[in-house]
Amino acid sequence: MNDDLFKPIPQRGSRAETSENRRIYEIADELHRRCLLYEAQLRNGQDTLSHFEVEQRVAEQYAKDHSLWLPISNIFDLGVPGPSGNENDTYVSHDIIYKVNNLLNSGSILKLLEKVAMHNDLFYDTAYRFYAFTGFDGRTVMPVLQQYLVKNAIPATPIEIETYMAALSFQKVNSEGRFINDSYEVWDLVPRNVLKDADGDLYVIDAEIRSINK
Repeated sequence: MNDDLFKPIPQRGSRAETSENRRIYEIADELHRRCLLYEAQLRNGQDTLSHFEVEQRVAEQYAKDHSLWLPISNIFDLGVPGPSGNENDTYVSHDIIYKVNNLLNSGSILKLLEKVAMHNDLFYDTAYRFYAFTGFDGRTVMPVLQQYLVKNAIPATPIEIETYMAALSFQKVNSEGRFINDSYEVWDLVPRNVLKDADGDLYVIDAEIRSINK
C-alpha cells in the first residue's frame, strides 16, 4: 500500500480545506492503518487475503465500531431509488441524493475516498459527504456517499463543459470529456455527469480524477 496516499490535497486558491474533507482523510487514514496491521497479522499466520479482501474486512469492522454500518436490508431507508449507472446505485430523499458505490471504477475504498477528496477540492458546489458503509456481513462492503441534488437540471452540452473547465484553468485533451491542468487529470466529463440548472450554472456531479503529481 502507498503510505503517501492520504497526504492532504492542496486547496485551490485561498479556499480552506473543508471539514468534510478532513473527515474523509481521517476515515481513510484509519482504514489504511488498520489494513497495515491486518496484513502484518496475516504474515504471521496461515491465512492469505488480497489487499481488496483485507480492505473489505477492515472497512466493515470500522463501520460497525463507529455506528457507520447500514445493513443492505435497510438500503431503501435512504430514499426513493433513482437512476443507476456503471458505478453507483442512487436513492433520493428531498434535497439529497445518496450514491451506493460498487467500487467498479476505483477498485478500492481507499482510492475512492481519495477521488472524493479531489472532487470536493475541484467541484465544491457538488461536494460529497461520507454517509456510511453498506453491504453483506462478512462479504461485500460498499461506501455510501451523499450529495446535494441539482434540481430542475438538464445535461450540459460538450461546448458548455469545455467552457466551464477552461474557466477552472483546465485544457481539453484529445479525448471526449478529458481535461488536464498542472495538478489533475479529469475525465468522463460528458453530459450525463455535468448538469445545467435553470440559471445556466453548471454542476459536475460525477467525474474520474487523478493527481498527476504523484
